[in-house]
Amino acid sequence: MPTAASAFGLRTRLVLAFLLVAAVSAVTTAALTYREARSAVLVRAQDTAVASFREEAERFVPSLPLEPESLRWNLYDIAARAKPHPWIVFAEYGSLRASSGDRPVSGVLTAELRRTAHTSPHGTFERVVKDGKAYLTIGMPVMTRVVAGGRAVPSGLVLFAVMPMTNEEVDIDALVTAARDGALPGLAVALVPALLAARSVLRPVRELRRAAHSMGGGQLDTRIAVRGRDEMAALASTFNESAARLEHSVQELRDAGTRARRFASDVSHELRTPLAGMLAVTDVLDEDAGTLDPDTARAVRLISAETGKLAVLVEDLMEISRFDARAVSLVTDEVDAAEAVRSTLSGRQWLDRIRTELPEGFRIRLDPRRFDVIVANLVGNALRHGAEPVTVRLSKRGGALIVEVHDNGPGIAPDALPHIFDRFYKADAARARSSGSGLGLAITEENVRLHGGTIHARNARGGGALFTVELPFEGPASATAAPDGPLPAQAAGPPDSRGGTGPTA
Repeated sequence: MPTAASAFGLRTRLVLAFLLVAAVSAVTTAALTYREARSAVLVRAQDTAVASFREEAERFVPSLPLEPESLRWNLYDIAARAKPHPWIVFAEYGSLRASSGDRPVSGVLTAELRRTAHTSPHGTFERVVKDGKAYLTIGMPVMTRVVAGGRAVPSGLVLFAVMPMTNEEVDIDALVTAARDGALPGLAVALVPALLAARSVLRPVRELRRAAHSMGGGQLDTRIAVRGRDEMAALASTFNESAARLEHSVQELRDAGTRARRFASDVSHELRTPLAGMLAVTDVLDEDAGTLDPDTARAVRLISAETGKLAVLVEDLMEISRFDARAVSLVTDEVDAAEAVRSTLSGRQWLDRIRTELPEGFRIRLDPRRFDVIVANLVGNALRHGAEPVTVRLSKRGGALIVEVHDNGPGIAPDALPHIFDRFYKADAARARSSGSGLGLAITEENVRLHGGTIHARNARGGGALFTVELPFEGPASATAAPDGPLPAQAAGPPDSRGGTGPTA
């Protein structure tokens, strides 16, 4: 099953990766900037407030004994000089409590702040969040100086300042908003270099894909331009080296195949003349075999039979060589399919041995001589390696003529079916010395393909082997029309002249 990554193209994944890196970088930078800016804003306000309140606490010298009303007015005076924002000043002296504001703020002061303010001569401060609001709380003891020794001692009066940090929170929120609003345009801007980077990375990949596609189409001289010294350049160099080695190997194989085909063709051609003479001699010897003693007559008949097999093999090799060399062509004519099949069977004296189902009226354009070879090979194989009765059936399916040859033999072994049209293939190893050349069905398949058709072999449901040929009625586009005059002579050799590959197990 395809993974989630495979659902996107490489270009999309590169752009997304680039944007992800840009987003992480932007978020990280914004977070660090926000933290530093927030700390700077809070520390500046805090330092200003603490220093100012310490000055006010040191300047304040209360008149004892303390009166609540006069203490309150003093607190108003201290609060009026608040920096950087207004304070609410709160005082504690024993059980006496006074505040410069109307709102009670003593609840913001923590127990830790109160305890430290009463014990530390330098005071203390805290940032407190209460009910969702931030406050800076400061506690400063008011000191009195003792004349003896000039040492300052706590007077027992402690001043507390509570400063709402609303402005700082607004500034911090503005920083967050600016970081958020700047992130999206930053990603949009990052999309442009992402696309450019993806394009620069994918260009050599596309070139490699096109080159591989060209090589798959047979253009083995395809090469890739090597640019730079990066990994893609190394990949291009490796591809070019592999392509060069592959082209050299394929060319060697082609040359070897050409030499082998030329050798088979030359040998077959050179054997035709002496074989023609040998066949003439064996025909004469066959006629006089009855007058010879039995051993000599048997030897003469054996030589005659083997010479005939050799002649068939030579003819088939020459035919295969022509197919390999692409030196064959069709000479087509419009014929009646039923009449063509009957002519093939009659020429080989098979009419009384074959069942036929040949409807009239199937006019088809084909090469009569090669069609004769197709039918003769299939029927000859059925008679030799199957069992009678053998049936030849014509039918029409769509725009194609269907030719079926069915025998009643044991059928084709399952392991032989994929190789039934291979050259020199024997379905039964015990028939290595069969009467055929081993090329009959291969020649049949080549002739069918030449007509633009298909051929299939299978075991029929009721038993026996069934070969099905499908030929288009209009014939292949590359075929040439038959010239005026008589058609080429049909092959009319012996029944085993074209059927060397046995179809049954």
